Amino acid sequence: MSMRALARGLAAVVAAAGTVALGLSGPAAHASDPMSYVGLGDSYSAGSGVLPLDGSAPLECARSSVNYPHVIAARTGAQFTDATCGAAETKDFAGSQYPGVAPQLDAVGADTDLVTMTIGGNDNNTFIGAILACGSAGVVTVGFGHPCKSLYGSTFDDQVDNTTYPAVKAALQAVRAKAPHARVAILGYPWILPATFDPGCFVKMPIASGDVPYLRDLQTHLNSAVRRAAAETGATYVDMSAASEGHDACQPVGTRWIEPVLFGTNYVPVHPNALGESKMADQTLSVLNLG
Repeated sequence: MSMRALARGLAAVVAAAGTVALGLSGPAAHASDPMSYVGLGDSYSAGSGVLPLDGSAPLECARSSVNYPHVIAARTGAQFTDATCGAAETKDFAGSQYPGVAPQLDAVGADTDLVTMTIGGNDNNTFIGAILACGSAGVVTVGFGHPCKSLYGSTFDDQVDNTTYPAVKAALQAVRAKAPHARVAILGYPWILPATFDPGCFVKMPIASGDVPYLRDLQTHLNSAVRRAAAETGATYVDMSAASEGHDACQPVGTRWIEPVLFGTNYVPVHPNALGESKMADQTLSVLNLG
């Protein structure tokens, strides 16, 4: 081969390499764009009860500026929109929860990369309603027996199966329809009560001894319904059960992630505190391999 032919060959190789490099530069630059992230959901996502409040949010939503979606956004450098709102039900994804408050799905678009949420616990007032109902019954019996289980039996579980599960599934499908390319994550609710009755906790969480396992089973049932809805819609379920064990509302300040009904530090009881919100962010980031 002549030197001229060799030079022409080397020039062709260099040109081809340059073309490949230019072809790769587009996606690489696109990958550096900030992730578009939307936080949806109820008071566990809004961080209701945790100060300081998010000044950009409607007061009715009691949204915290340190809720777990804010923590995730800060750690990932995402372009973030927070549509969470305390007391939200699945119906508030498609409809206005309060006058002047847009449906949560309005924040989601075709260019959304990530959506997170907790939702379903307020449907039928199942979640907090059960806690309050059982607390009232526990006060009457001074902590003995299982008055709540005797009064309500399978009522709460039946509501989860018949109403909450299909509503959560429909909400996840609606998110997917608006953001077909997004990663969608729905969190389970962290433990509110310990696995067994704690007599010393009765003054803070007045649940009768026999109703503690009853409410734990209800929470397990609700989280299982959320997990099932996630699996059937292609969403990621973020399991909080193992992570939050031992951090329930009966634990001391600095250990608990959930504040009790009485003598807590949040102005909204039976909800995650700042530590709980941070840990919910940790678990979500870990499951999604982000941050």
